[in-house]
Amino acid sequence: QVQLVESGGGLVQPGGSLRLSCAASGSIFSIYVMGWYRQAPGKQRELVAQITSGGTTTYAGSVKGRFTISRDNAKKMVYLQMNSLKPEDTAVYYCNQAHIYWGQGTQVTVSS
Repeated sequence: QVQLVESGGGLVQPGGSLRLSCAASGSIFSIYVMGWYRQAPGKQRELVAQITSGGTTTYAGSVKGRFTISRDNAKKMVYLQMNSLKPEDTAVYYCNQAHIYWGQGTQVTVSS
């Protein structure tokens, strides 16, 4: 049974930074692609960033150059460093494993 638990969300001013963390359990973590998705009110869930088992990263155009995804296979953790945050980054952020399993989400609000 795979469990994903996100943490690190919160309220931040425009231009600020946050670091999201996702702790995984119950599986062989290192072989799976891991991703961060987000869903804003009234919008569909969208891919923000993903990282393969080999460390190849992919970013949505709207966050490229501002967000960085990373993983620590030994700790079964994946991170999303978010810099230069904008109000349009406000959403619930979800951790995903292998395009199958989801965490419960963590709220990120960017507002002055």
